[in-house]
Amino acid sequence: MGQKKDLTGSEKSKIVRYLAEGCSSLKIAKLLKRDHRTIKRFIQNSQQGRKKRVKKPRRKITAHELRKVKRAAAKMPLATSLAIFQSCNITGVPKSTRCAILRDMAEVRKAERRPPLNKTHKLKRQDWAKKYLKTDFSKVLWTDEMRVSLDGPDGWARGWIGKGQRAPVRLRRQQGGGGVLVWAGIIKDELVGPFQVEDAVELNSQSYWQFLEDTFFKQWYRKKSASFKKNMIFMQDNAPSHVSKYSTAWLARKGIKEEKLMTWPPCSPDLNPIENLWAIIKCEIYKEGKRYTSLNSVWEAVVAAARNVDGEQIKTLTESMDGRLLSVLAKKGGYIGR
Repeated sequence: MGQKKDLTGSEKSKIVRYLAEGCSSLKIAKLLKRDHRTIKRFIQNSQQGRKKRVKKPRRKITAHELRKVKRAAAKMPLATSLAIFQSCNITGVPKSTRCAILRDMAEVRKAERRPPLNKTHKLKRQDWAKKYLKTDFSKVLWTDEMRVSLDGPDGWARGWIGKGQRAPVRLRRQQGGGGVLVWAGIIKDELVGPFQVEDAVELNSQSYWQFLEDTFFKQWYRKKSASFKKNMIFMQDNAPSHVSKYSTAWLARKGIKEEKLMTWPPCSPDLNPIENLWAIIKCEIYKEGKRYTSLNSVWEAVVAAARNVDGEQIKTLTESMDGRLLSVLAKKGGYIGR
């Protein structure tokens, strides 16, 4: 005779229901047309239940140790609970207990991605907004670099921050530090690039203008009409390689000078619409936790994502500038939402 099949989930549910109704194991076996021993075995195993978990005595924390933990949390922002307790030489404390203790004096937060604006920054942002309030932004070429890594965007670290304590600023690495460095521009409804900076080198004045010469000028700008070049305004941020005397003189020789070279306020990535383009591309290349095994593969993903950005999306970004300027003035130079 072949071996009987195990009880199905449906049969187990019926056994529980019949038991609740007061049926005996023998009657349940007849109702389900199953062997009586099978029914009895299931009932016995169910009645045994799980073994009770033995509660281990928790490590007690003294008032002195609590003070040490509080000082360590203040000195080590964004640290893990384990790192904080280890720095105090407190061992044998389970994670649940560490977190419960820390919740009374700290909270888990991300690092700040934008540095705080001081009074000078805010005044310069307001002056910039007033200066360009009547500008035709369809003539502005907005440029920027973006760094992409194999594992995802920088600056997303979480950790414990003492209550009332400000999270430290962790800026995204724009130049250097590995990964792929990408340059691009947007104007009206057109995407310029993206172009890859070879070997993701840190750009200095000379490598910056050489890069622009080999990519932007030779592959895009040179093909434009004289009237287009006459009206175009070139925007770049205040990275050292951008605003050095060497780079400024080189751009001037290319005809990009004075009113054709936009001045840029400090600490103002929120005012550059191309930052929104970077966000679109990063969401695409890192969706569903995607990671990459080579720099070439992540660069190919950037190119593919950029191709999927249509002219209407770019036009929406460039046409948002009037609203951004008004927001800066309304917030008296403060950061605006992007």
